[in-house]
Amino acid sequence: MPVLKRTPLYDLHKRLGAKFGPFAGYEMPLFYPAGILKEHQHTRRAAGLFDISHMVHVVVSGPKASTLIERLCPYPASDQISDHARYTFFLNESAGIVDDLIVTRLAADRYRIVCNAGCAEKDVAHIRRNAEQYDCIVEVIDCAFLALQGPAAEGLLTAVGRDYSALNFMNAIEPGNGWFASRSGYTGEDGFEIALPARDAVALAEQILGDPAALMIGLGARDSLRLEAGLPLYGQDLDEETDPRESGLLWAIPKSHRQGGGFIGAEALAKRLAAPQHLKRIGLKPAQPVRAGAMLFDRSGREIGKVTSGGFGPTVGHPVAMARIDARAEPPFFAEVRGRRVAAELASLPFVPRSYKRS
Repeated sequence: MPVLKRTPLYDLHKRLGAKFGPFAGYEMPLFYPAGILKEHQHTRRAAGLFDISHMVHVVVSGPKASTLIERLCPYPASDQISDHARYTFFLNESAGIVDDLIVTRLAADRYRIVCNAGCAEKDVAHIRRNAEQYDCIVEVIDCAFLALQGPAAEGLLTAVGRDYSALNFMNAIEPGNGWFASRSGYTGEDGFEIALPARDAVALAEQILGDPAALMIGLGARDSLRLEAGLPLYGQDLDEETDPRESGLLWAIPKSHRQGGGFIGAEALAKRLAAPQHLKRIGLKPAQPVRAGAMLFDRSGREIGKVTSGGFGPTVGHPVAMARIDARAEPPFFAEVRGRRVAAELASLPFVPRSYKRS
């Protein structure tokens, strides 16, 4: 078996009593002694601190940096305001999603791309391969990466000397000394994501955790939080076979780029959007918890799709799921659980309101 990598906070996780498991090539904390339910609830009520150092940061800089981003992603990067982040994708030639990611414009000629951990190798190769055609530099940044999420996040950071209160959702700042912070996250809560030198990571985490309003959170609660917030996970709810419309993410592509353009997959995307939609992503409220991979059926017993993410929503107090189904299918729906069919009511996404700071 391949040796699992460890983040700069591994020893801290161990001291905090983390239960570890493999994720994207890393030995990552799944939960701590408080347990997934309490970690989830604490994040919604106060603030949760997440180690997301397994994610990959790539900085693209140079005279043609904007041109490269516009080739890689379906949006006008040359018009992006500095210090603003954007949710976008890498698409393949068939308009399938290679990865979903956040791109922040740091300066006129410099962008920071944050990629999913499980896609890191292919993403970096994809960026470098395309960068050969442009006058720019591609640099993979070695850093730790923390997310502080929840209504108490802003106050906690200010208390440890990191006042980012002026940032709105999807705004970013480079405070200096290799630090980068954005008002963003993947829980549906207000919060921040902070990249910093590995040598500084444990000290910051310990400062934050010194306040009882903060609790360290593992991957288990991170998954239930993002599921309640209706946020898709790459590799489950998104993949290279499905396009942004089928994934419920067409909003992330401006109308100017839906009928063609210079980005990879532009022609295929335009053709897909001109044709009837075959698949769609939906929310479900099942009668009992269902897991990813459970098959879905309509009232006639016709197989119409499958659950892509599922579990229990502690905030809403009932099972929640997301699924990819035939766009023509009509409820009621039923999920197959251990050989029997259980009702799965169509539900609006997100399951809980998102609490982002807009102004």
